[in-house]
Amino acid sequence: MSTSEIATVLAWHDALNSGDIDTLLSLSSDDIEMGGPKGATQGLTPLREWASTANITLIPKRMYYYDGVIVVEQQATWATAPEETSIVASAFRVVHDQVISTFRHETLDAALKATDLTEKDRVSDT
Repeated sequence: MSTSEIATVLAWHDALNSGDIDTLLSLSSDDIEMGGPKGATQGLTPLREWASTANITLIPKRMYYYDGVIVVEQQATWATAPEETSIVASAFRVVHDQVISTFRHETLDAALKATDLTEKDRVSDT
């Protein structure tokens, strides 16, 4: 297990949740790939735009790791409906302490299936 890769993903969440866009970008590769329910995109400019306008908070919960791939179950809250939360999951790929991809899934099971991770890859409950 690489604590460096997990630390990168946790720092990425911290930066997103605190609105620290500069740190979020520094933790992401120049050609980061991102995807979710509204489609996919690539690069730091779309990441900056998303992080600045999504008004989302993602609190990490269970984490799974294998060979640079991290799946994080997340408690999601949007500023437009702060009393409502959803449980989602995101799959991250980290190389050289930078997130090179992140894809959000509607469920933990979907994220695990997309990455071929299983319960045996579980590393923590944060």
